[in-house]
Amino acid sequence: MIRFIINRYNCVEQVIHKRFNVNKSLFLLLEVKLFVPKFGTMKVHFIAIGGSAMHNLAIALNRKGYEVSGSDDEIFQPSKGRLEKEGILPKEIGWNPDRITTDMDAVILGMHARKDNPELLKAQELGLKIYSYPEFVFNQTKDKKRLVIGGSHGKTTITSMILHVMAALDIETDYLVGAQLEGFDCMVKLSDAPIVVIEGDEYLSSPIDRRPKFHWYKPHVGSISGIAWDHINVFPTFENYIDQFKIYTDKFEENGVLVFYEGDEHIISIVNQLRPDIQIRPYHTPDFEVRDGVTYVAVENGYNEEGQMTYKELALKIFGAHNLQNLMAARLMLNEIGVRDDQFYEAIASFTGAAKRLEKVAENEHSVAYKDFAHSPSKLKATVSAVKRQYPKRKLVACMELHTFSSLKKEFLPHYAHCMEEADEALVYFSPDVVAHKRLEAITAEQVAEAFATPNVRVFTDASEITDLLRSKNWDDSNLLLMSSGNFHGVDLDAFAKELIH
Repeated sequence: MIRFIINRYNCVEQVIHKRFNVNKSLFLLLEVKLFVPKFGTMKVHFIAIGGSAMHNLAIALNRKGYEVSGSDDEIFQPSKGRLEKEGILPKEIGWNPDRITTDMDAVILGMHARKDNPELLKAQELGLKIYSYPEFVFNQTKDKKRLVIGGSHGKTTITSMILHVMAALDIETDYLVGAQLEGFDCMVKLSDAPIVVIEGDEYLSSPIDRRPKFHWYKPHVGSISGIAWDHINVFPTFENYIDQFKIYTDKFEENGVLVFYEGDEHIISIVNQLRPDIQIRPYHTPDFEVRDGVTYVAVENGYNEEGQMTYKELALKIFGAHNLQNLMAARLMLNEIGVRDDQFYEAIASFTGAAKRLEKVAENEHSVAYKDFAHSPSKLKATVSAVKRQYPKRKLVACMELHTFSSLKKEFLPHYAHCMEEADEALVYFSPDVVAHKRLEAITAEQVAEAFATPNVRVFTDASEITDLLRSKNWDDSNLLLMSSGNFHGVDLDAFAKELIH
């Protein structure tokens, strides 16, 4: 409550000073008249409320008692249905500067909006406080202990693991996650909890704040799972992309802790430049064994009478070297808030994974189908390898859609070389219409096939050709892996997989 009063005071004070040049002494005389009538009804407006992260924050603030409004030029499911259920879906689609009024305490600007957005221009004209999404989150959590998960890959899974364990141990926490997780109806929680767990995305904060989001969060405990060039529309060189992680670590709180994968040379170069007060916690891929489609890891089981450490096998519901690395990152981060290893392992044994991250969508006794968000080269390679090694005696048919700006950019395609070589069949799809919509140089199926650089890859520009081909196959002793940040031109991936794998 005290934090709410201070935040509201600061918002009002900034508007008064900017618009009327009222000095601080006079403001103190005016504050009671200005502040008390609105107490408890903080008004927040979202420009581009339909975004994945934005609509979750809007829901969280609405549940917290804020007066929430918003706008967007398009709102798709599931955002639309979830906003409607909360009673904060905009009545009209589109931008309208008349929605922006002087009694608003904050305007939160999403990346989907443009610099010349009419509502943004009106808010700037009125001198309202305009926040980017991460700036607002930081201001809401600056008095909490912040655990921030960074890296080019694995962020959502590590965040999910941490929240899974905290829930099992009844540890109260706030959180911010970029993807929908099973068991959560809102992926942002802001309360009086002393800890917050934040998925630290490196994409830009807003159209008028070109800093990566994770530069805002200032971790007490932060992680880097790996660095592999992504978002090339924003970070034009790999060196520039690496610099963003260096800045991220520079912003750690004093005596902060960095948890990192020690097998990544780019992370090591950053570790070698850390401030001397930052403590380091490296991790690696633990020893594991796969038997009958189940992954087992050896975990410490206490000392025997001779004082020697003993070990026991732990069966996991997840698999793949990259997921075992994620598990180690989650364990070390939770150690920093007092979670013991034995508590961690007992809780993590029931973790089934994050949605769209090696998510099992269909299975029978001789086949299984997974879907995954993998789209960048490093994610693609790790996911294909994980499924093949988990089921080495089964044929693997891996399907991947080039859908993001980076993946469809002609200059970036060579980074996909050998990424799908462990699949028995690799089917790659892209839509020329999507390439044109993103205003990129046209690419051909031949160029894509050459970039992937292995003979098992076939490239398609018509999604129906892939679905027809998959329907024609015999799936005995074969697995299906569907990878995309899209949906193969409107395919319901869950339903399609279940159609194939009865």
